[in-house]
Formats: sequence, structure tokens, C-alpha cells
Amino acid sequence: MKYSENSCSDINICYIGGGSQGWAWKLMSDLYLEESLSGTVRLYDIDSKSAETNAIIGNIISGYEEAKGHWTYKSVSTLEEGLSGADFVIISITPGTFKEMFSDVHTPEKYGIYQPVGDTTGPGGIFRALRTIPMYEEIANSIKRYAKDAWAINYTNPMSICVATLYAVFPEIKAFGCCHEVFGAQRLLLMALKEFEGIEETDRHNLNTNVLGINHFTWINEASYKTYDLMPIYDRLVKKYYKDGICDKITDVHFMSKNLVKFDLYRRYGIIAAAGDRHLAEFVPDYARDKKTIAQWGFNLTPVNWRIENKAMLAKLSREYANKEKKVPITASGEEGVRQIKALLGLKDIITNVNLPNHNQMDCDEGIVVETNALFTKNSVRPLTAGKLPDEVNLIMSVHMNNQKAILKAGLEKKKKLAFAAFLNDPLVKNISISNAKALFNEMFSNTRQYLTGFDSIPIR
Repeated sequence: MKYSENSCSDINICYIGGGSQGWAWKLMSDLYLEESLSGTVRLYDIDSKSAETNAIIGNIISGYEEAKGHWTYKSVSTLEEGLSGADFVIISITPGTFKEMFSDVHTPEKYGIYQPVGDTTGPGGIFRALRTIPMYEEIANSIKRYAKDAWAINYTNPMSICVATLYAVFPEIKAFGCCHEVFGAQRLLLMALKEFEGIEETDRHNLNTNVLGINHFTWINEASYKTYDLMPIYDRLVKKYYKDGICDKITDVHFMSKNLVKFDLYRRYGIIAAAGDRHLAEFVPDYARDKKTIAQWGFNLTPVNWRIENKAMLAKLSREYANKEKKVPITASGEEGVRQIKALLGLKDIITNVNLPNHNQMDCDEGIVVETNALFTKNSVRPLTAGKLPDEVNLIMSVHMNNQKAILKAGLEKKKKLAFAAFLNDPLVKNISISNAKALFNEMFSNTRQYLTGFDSIPIR
């Protein structure tokens, strides 16, 4: 890397999952818009054709006259080629295919379990974790071998398990996990500030929020803007909208939410539930007992068939971009990755929420991957002490933290009975009989067997 005044060039980024038609395009846009950074992005993907197409798209974007950041994109065929000499590693993969994802989300529905997302907790999250762990073992070992000093940024879910696996395999790794769910709660705080104080602030980065919890089950117990304490202002927002709800962002119908779950949890516990309703409902299953209940709480299920159709649409769009039939639209993603890279290069310090193993950030077991704020400075990420959640919230949180440890151990050591014990311990599964839980586990195990090498094939009885 080469530094000049307030800028850095010759940066090498390895993107694992570089054929992505979502996260990779967001990164390209954000790098395009950032004038202080330039370098090379190596795109690695098991779908090499998609990585090759993305390299073409990235170079087209970088060639636009109005580009502020100048990057060269190239596809690579091996992790060694991608990682060797990398300064940063971005990981954004889909663990398995839509076949396994269909099993994650829809097989539990046969037993009355509904998951709006199915990628973090619940039956779907657990099986996604079990097949992700060996993939992340390989990634961690490859980073250790070829890029041990690089910073690794993870976007893949289940976030906590992915980050935990990286550290379990390579304890000295410099890795953290990024998630945008908290941003929705921050947008609600901006809306409350405008509605009740008449202050038109549009940049969530100007808020101070104390974040604590685990990924997709995060909370905010302190929030301020300049001299304003935002907690009582948020209380007014909840009192006004807790019955009918309010949307903080216009998006596809499958991802829309009225924030009714978030508001109800605030009324229960007195602190702000910071993740989106679709995720929160999987941790506190009162809100997702059946389709009627889900509709009453103002969020939607995301069927895998929609994801398949959306993937086909994005693949078509990808070809059109690469063939210059359409111009690639450039918009800031709102994600933190490029800001974090700038901070780690020493260009501008930031504080933002990330997922890291617990070392006194929270009052919970050492090593559990938690989501709190951290200070990013030159070549350093220092997690900030976040404090303690209310005891009532900790009762729920402890179940999921214990499952995080159990699933990680089961995946690393191929302990099928331990995996089933964690499965039984999940709040979504507790609503069905033990016989149905065994049947569901065995069916889902069979559906994703291709990715569960090392486990015995004997059904749970």
C-alpha cells in the first residue's frame, strides 16, 4: 500500500463470494464513490463464471469518467491466488444452494414452525450454521496460510457462528462481522427526532447509540443526538405508533415491516430492540406462531421461491451490465465496510457496531460473539464496553448464547447429538412435540447431508 495526504493506493482486497450480485455490487458502488482509496479487488467464487462477470462489471464502473475511486477488478480461481498479499478480506457467501435454503425455511412449516428469514436461529439457522462451519474452517485456514495479517470482514449469516468459527480455527485472526440491522432502529430515532422535536437530521452517523446483544437480537439502551436524550423521544414515537406501526424504509414487500414487534418489545422491557422485526420474531417466537399471528404483527415471510426468482432477475441484469446493454446504477449502499477500511488505514477514526468475541464488552461468557460498538483506528478495532442488558432480556439472550456455543462445538467436532440438543433448546422448536422435533431434525439433516460430512448418518431416535 502507498500513502499520500489523506489517501491510500495499491490496496489489495480479496472478496470471497465475489460472484455475488448483491453485496459485491454494493461494494463496487461504495468504492467508486470514495476518492481516498484505490487498488485491486480480487474476486473469488466457487461459481467462477459469476466472478468473471463481476470483474467485467467492476472494471466498467471504475472506468466511468465520474468515478472518484479507481479500482481494478480481477477474477481468481483459487483462494491462494485471491488471498496472497491481501490487505483486506471480505467474506459474503451463500452456504449451500437454494435446495438447502428451501429446506431451512420451508421444511419446518410442515411442523407448524414459521421463520421469516431462517438464516440465524430456529431450525433453519441451526442447519445453515452446521453446513457453514466447515466452509469457514477452510476460509480461516486459508487466511492463516496466505494473508495472516489481513483484516477479514464478514457479511455471511449466521453471523455469530461465522465469526466464532474464524476465531476458533485461527485465534490470531483480525476479523469482525458487519450487519446493517441496527441502522433501521437508528432511522426510527431520526424520525422521532423530526416528528417530536422538529429537527431534520438525515445522517444516522450523527447519533450516539449504545448497541449490545448478539447479531439479529441487538438492543439499544442509550441514545442521544447533541444535547438531546433520544430515549424519551423514542418513547413518544412508540406510544403514538405501537398499534398501527410505522415503516422506516420502503423496500420489497417480503422485507417490509411496520416495526410492531420492535415497539412491543420496547413496551415490555424499556429498551430499544434494534434488529428488524423479521429477525426479532425468530428469537421471541410469540410473534411468529402462525401465519395469522405474523400478519397481525405487520411483517412478512420471505419464501425461497421469491429468492430464486430474484436471483434469476439479477443474473439477467448482470449479463446486461457486463455487455453494456444497461448502465450500472451507482448509489451509496449505506453499509459500513468502506468507512471501516478507511479507519483501519488510519484515514478517519469511526465508532460503529460490529460482531466480535466477547472480552468484557458485555456481561456474558468470554468468547461468545456479541454485537456492540467498537472504535476503529489505524490497524485496530477496539470493542467498547456496552454494559448489561435487563435481566428479563438476558433470560432470553442466554438461551441463544448457549446455543451459539453448542452449535459451534457440534459443527467443529461433528457431534450430532449435541446439534440435536441445541435444536431442541431453540425457542421455535420448543413449541412442537419431541417426536416431531426428532422427525424434523432427521428430515432437515437428510436434506442437507451433502454439506454435513463427518457426521454419522444414524437418525436421532
